[in-house]
Amino acid sequence: MRGVRAGTVALHGFLVLACLGTIAPLLWALYASLRSYDDTARNGYFSVAEELTLANYAEAWTRAELPRYYLNTLVVALPSVVLVLLLSSMAAFGVARLPRRLNLGLLMLFTAGNLLPQQVVVTPLYRLYLLTPVPAWVSDSGVLLDSRLGLVLIHVAFQSGFCVFVLSNFMKTIPREIGEAARVDGAGVWRRYWQVVLPLCRPALAALATLEFTWIYNDFLWALVLIQTGEKMPVTSALQNLRGAFFTDNNLVAAGALLVALPTLVVFFVLQRQFVGGLTLGATKG
Repeated sequence: MRGVRAGTVALHGFLVLACLGTIAPLLWALYASLRSYDDTARNGYFSVAEELTLANYAEAWTRAELPRYYLNTLVVALPSVVLVLLLSSMAAFGVARLPRRLNLGLLMLFTAGNLLPQQVVVTPLYRLYLLTPVPAWVSDSGVLLDSRLGLVLIHVAFQSGFCVFVLSNFMKTIPREIGEAARVDGAGVWRRYWQVVLPLCRPALAALATLEFTWIYNDFLWALVLIQTGEKMPVTSALQNLRGAFFTDNNLVAAGALLVALPTLVVFFVLQRQFVGGLTLGATKG
């Protein structure tokens, strides 16, 4: 019992230290964002604040033009998440019903794309987007480059492999008898997918929706490479508006960074129960 208790205490102590190490930068950014620049200039960042104020948040909201950049990001992130989950669930539905060898081969093919660093394909994708014509309503330039549709397509392409892998493994845990019973009742392939299997995958879809929204929302590389118009840039680029050519107020940047991160926190807390449920279901089902 003593050994078990000592091991439990050591484990909990390690987890507490790991959590503190994870949230310490966030807490420090929150503390810095509530201090004025004059305060930190006189006393330093590692000091007790003379006063706490929300002025940095108000200035960051207006100076960085965050509402417009929020809209730019949502226009890209929401369609991307919907398309990724829809297409991935369709592919996973078919892959999960294949023989084991073919199933493993396809899953390895899907996940292989995620193992490739995105920076490797930046140049060929840039040239491809530069030479791909699109209608004028998609992009003023007449090509896929500098269009929001281009960002949506690149996110769908890179995120689908991971989602197919997760959903396929989750669908394997669903008893085949359910699909066979629906088939006996006259349900076609589409109906079995849409009305039988997909509702059972809601926990996994909610968990993936949380992860995918966070990853796509935080993307900066592809927006920097494929978007050339400043008005179309996502919210992650809005922080550049808070940096001066010769001077940067780190307190103001910290406030802007927390405002930029706020939507991902809202999405997580809204889907928290489904997110945790999806992870635990995937971990406990055999």
